[in-house]
Amino acid sequence: MNLARNAPRLASPVVELRQYTLKPGQRETLIALFDREFVETQEATGMTIIGQFRDLDRPDMFVWMRGFEDMEARKNALTAFYDGPVWAKHRDAANATMIDSDDVLLLKSAWPSAGFDLSRSKRPSVSETGKPSQDAGLAGIVEISIHHLRPGTEASFAERFRTEAVPQLTANGARLLGAFVSEHAENSFPRLPVRAGENVFIIVAGFYDDAAQAGSRSNLASSDLVRTEILRLSPTSRSLLR
Repeated sequence: MNLARNAPRLASPVVELRQYTLKPGQRETLIALFDREFVETQEATGMTIIGQFRDLDRPDMFVWMRGFEDMEARKNALTAFYDGPVWAKHRDAANATMIDSDDVLLLKSAWPSAGFDLSRSKRPSVSETGKPSQDAGLAGIVEISIHHLRPGTEASFAERFRTEAVPQLTANGARLLGAFVSEHAENSFPRLPVRAGENVFIIVAGFYDDAAQAGSRSNLASSDLVRTEILRLSPTSRSLLR
């Protein structure tokens, strides 16, 4: 039996969660440019474009994630893309939409099976976007909960969440998409800053609609927890994660 062939496609042990503050009214401009020019061209360098999202509560925020096999692969892929012809051609147009692009968390899987399983995900081509689809209206809501923790407590908090809170989430109709903790390795591509010194545990969950999302919040009381941020996101038409 070929176990590798039957294993799920986990989208990379190292993940960047990127939140961009955009100029008023520029989000759709950036999404159109990103989905047309920056998906396959980044993936050609060895990374995975996991998901692109509109923030439902902040109209000028664009949130996206990309994944890498390890920190060295991250360095090589980012060097290839940002020194390459596609970024050189479109960077001025992309940067013109942005106020800030430095809100970046560098993450790793919270436990071995906690990465994103994209084995059944299929990204529409650029030519297919905007056309009616049998999946239209079924993208749902992706919620990212960012739990800020006291230093050194990510692993123990993640284990308690896995055993205590995950069953409650799934029983309430949520789909657990992934779970991550801070990656404390040195930034392997310093041209792009990350939020160094962060201690976070992140849960990514999927919901079919607002009602399901509102009724499925799970809180884990802990002295390790400092604060929690909640991002309610709507996937773009070319987001793998939804």
